[in-house]
Amino acid sequence: MKISIDNETKLIETMLEAYGVESKEAKIVAEVVVDGDLKGFSTHGLGRLPQYIKSIKAGTIKTDGDYEIEKESASSAMINGNHKFGHYVTVKAMDLAVKKASETGVGIVGIHDSNHYGIAGYYADLASIQDMIGIVISNTEPAMAAFGGKKALLGTNPITISIPSDDIDNYICLDMATSITARGKLLESKRKGEPIPEGMALDKDGNPTTDPAEGLEGSILPFGGFKGYGLAFMFELLAGPLVSAACGEKVEGTATPDVMCTKGDLLIVINPEFFGGSMQFKFYVDQFVREIREENGVIPGDREVQNIS
Repeated sequence: MKISIDNETKLIETMLEAYGVESKEAKIVAEVVVDGDLKGFSTHGLGRLPQYIKSIKAGTIKTDGDYEIEKESASSAMINGNHKFGHYVTVKAMDLAVKKASETGVGIVGIHDSNHYGIAGYYADLASIQDMIGIVISNTEPAMAAFGGKKALLGTNPITISIPSDDIDNYICLDMATSITARGKLLESKRKGEPIPEGMALDKDGNPTTDPAEGLEGSILPFGGFKGYGLAFMFELLAGPLVSAACGEKVEGTATPDVMCTKGDLLIVINPEFFGGSMQFKFYVDQFVREIREENGVIPGDREVQNIS
């Protein structure tokens, strides 16, 4: 079945509002979910809506109240999401980070007590469309074992970096998990009753498995061996204790609707104008992209654009 962008957006908004979500929040959630589907991240698109509905029913996503800024300086802030929709909280946090970067050169905002927010690239893009660099780091509930271990102690801990460009054909955005695949891919395979590729996950005893259910019960492997694990370890701390969120086994609620979400997010916005200058930065960015394309190279973001087209 095919669905238009407008119809999917309206469907999501209508369903969420029927469960008591304010219109301003429902619009943001719908926009992020649709963006995920358009970019090919179906695991973080419409397929997540049942999880969100279950979370509202369980009270782990709050439809009343609002987020609050707990601490703030000229270039930083700490936000308590008060368990509102992660999409809504993160958009507001990125807006604040962009505002601070426009005034001081750098904006850094930490978030705790929020919720699953879909694709990280959406939020980093909010900076790049304003000629700034957007970086988003998050942790998730344990899905990946420590390097050399077999018990899941780290999340898939994604990072996204979005870079501004003057060329309308250039969408430059790295959006990736530090695991070899996102947890959502295993959840989708489990839902469809399909096996996962070899070399993607281990069962609870540390043995390789192609059963997504066993992989979810065991652990997903890091990308690039120790390098992926090392990044996941660092992001666990930057998106955890640094922003008053949980880390390790204490992270819950990113994939379990009946549990309060304890993960954290760290948003960083860099304004090139305060460094070498925005025009100069984008000139060299586009020049470098042309060099890569002349060698038939792929730019981070190309796959997302191909999915949209």
